[in-house]
Amino acid sequence: MGCQAIRGSSPTRNERGYRLTPQGTLCYTRSVASLEQGLLSLIRYVYDLMQWPGVVTLMALESACIPLPSELIMPLSGWMLVKERSLPAIYTLVAGAYGALGCTIGSVVAYVVGMWGGRPVLERYGKYILVSHHDLELADRWFSRYGSLSIFISRLLPVVRTFISLPAGIARMNFIRFLVYTFLGSFPWCFGLAYGGYYLGEHWEQIREVMRPFDPFIIAVIIAFIAFYIYRHIKNIRSPAREPGQSDGDSDRSS
Repeated sequence: MGCQAIRGSSPTRNERGYRLTPQGTLCYTRSVASLEQGLLSLIRYVYDLMQWPGVVTLMALESACIPLPSELIMPLSGWMLVKERSLPAIYTLVAGAYGALGCTIGSVVAYVVGMWGGRPVLERYGKYILVSHHDLELADRWFSRYGSLSIFISRLLPVVRTFISLPAGIARMNFIRFLVYTFLGSFPWCFGLAYGGYYLGEHWEQIREVMRPFDPFIIAVIIAFIAFYIYRHIKNIRSPAREPGQSDGDSDRSS
């Protein structure tokens, strides 16, 4: 997409802070920017209608496996709900707390779906998508041992933070630890983005411009992991079955 013409005068920015050329055009360098502008209009409408509860609502949706970018939600809260209302910067802590609360609520929804919906489905039909009972047991042990750290770190990663609650629910991670580390990991993320929006003011969208290039990299890593998982399982399926009591060393020598 090239440039979308906008009628009116020719300031460098319009009243909503969108960058304009001197000829009064709104330019996009990527097709995703067009979608994000639509999301911005939605977020502004929610904030105008609901104020702070709007932050909770939008971040709950983002953490319930609905890909609303928090990189838009939280910076805009720092600008609209703090900066534009002439509140001191300390109120970005309030924005961070509301954002983390919303993350926790939405994560609980995804966790419950994973535990009560995803787990039984995978136990019954997982073999058709290369998920065995052994894989589920490995996931259970992983979240039992490293779940707290995994949840905390995941909340600081774009893309991953949106979907981590689902596998945590499937693995039936301890619910209290899940809640605590979800909030603790979400708060610095939400506060940092809200403060960035407050500090940058009408230039807040620069935060998304800086963070956008990381999304394809993280998605590529996830795809590579899934591809390796599929390759490993197909290889195991095609390998000859071992005789009872045969060890790895015996198998190697016999080959």
